[in-house]
Order: sequence, then structure tokens, then C-alpha cells
Amino acid sequence: MRSLESLSLPHPNAPQSCLWGTGSEAGRNPVPKISKLPLGRSKIKSLAVRMSLVTSSGGTGKKNPHGIGKNDGVIIVDHGSRRKESNLMLNEFAAMFKDKTGYPIVEPAHMELAEPSIKDAFGICVQQGAKRVVVSPFFLFPGRHWHQDIPSLTAEAAKEHPGVPYLITAPLGLHELLVDVVNDRINYCLSHLAGDVKECDVCVDTNKCKFTSH
Repeated sequence: MRSLESLSLPHPNAPQSCLWGTGSEAGRNPVPKISKLPLGRSKIKSLAVRMSLVTSSGGTGKKNPHGIGKNDGVIIVDHGSRRKESNLMLNEFAAMFKDKTGYPIVEPAHMELAEPSIKDAFGICVQQGAKRVVVSPFFLFPGRHWHQDIPSLTAEAAKEHPGVPYLITAPLGLHELLVDVVNDRINYCLSHLAGDVKECDVCVDTNKCKFTSH
């Protein structure tokens, strides 16, 4: 049976590995460890359910008393691109996320290749009154960037703001809502090919939304 790398979420009574970090902990990885999980349907379903966390707005529709507060800043960080258009899409997503959730402080950041950097976004959050900063990686799965690069860059950013703890969340991972997103993309493209809808904003004028054979 194949295996995949995914989050090993601890039992509620187990020692917590997802901790608030501070600038004095540069070099320490504050994010959960990774373990091998069998790629079986029951395992994937179980993990997906556990990854479907309750949010303070949207999501399951329930209020999370431990969710983002008025003194919390959220940084949504992607890899970063040399293409300006790709970087601008993160700005649009961050604005959409802020509008949808109602969180008061939400900033985009790029891990590399473009600005604003994680350091820039961290500082902007603090300037807006953030007493804690939550870094949410806009990545699918936990690779090297999640294990090493983002924690290192965030720790360096936090050094300039003593006393402001930060938390790096899990990446998107095996979340059940991603099934709906992927399915929506597939069906929209097929509907476009059938002439029912226009090209989406991503594909427009690219001539990519078509079947190709060789």
C-alpha cells in the first residue's frame, strides 16, 4: 500500500506540538511533526474530518470561542512568483478572506521572489494593533517550505517585535472542502467547452481551456 506525508494530529491529551512562538525562538520549528500515514480510504476520510476545523465565521457555521480575535493578525503566505499577475491574485484572495471572515487584520505575504515578505506583513500586522500573529500557509501539503523556510522567516520577522507571539498553522492539506473546489474547477471548464459559460478569470485569453491530443 502506498503512503503519503500528512499531518499527525495529536490526541487532545497529548503534548501540544502546535505552539505559539516568539522572536526569541528563531531556528526552532513551532509546527507539528510529520508522520507517514497509509493511503487507505478510511485513513484519508478520518484525517479529512479531523482537518475540518471549526472557524469563528463561515466553515461549519459554529462560533469558535478560541478563534481569531480583534487583537490577532492573520498572514496568508504563498510561495511568491516572478509573475506579477500571480502575486496580485494573493492580494485578491486575502481581501476576499478578510471580507468573508470579518477578521480585522489580514495581510498577504510571499515567502520569496516578491513583496510583501513575511517580515513586511508581520510588521504591518503589529502596526495595526496585532498582539498575536497567525501565519496561514497557502500551500497544499507540508513540504520543506512548511517545515523549514516559513518557520525560519517568521522567527526572524518576530525578532523585531518582542512579546508578539506567532503561530504557523497547517497547510490546506486533506480538507474535505478542497474536493468541492477541485470539482468546481473541473465542471466549470467542461461547461465552458460546451459553450454554457465564459472562460474563468484565470483562463481568459490563455487558450488553455481546451482538450489537447498528440
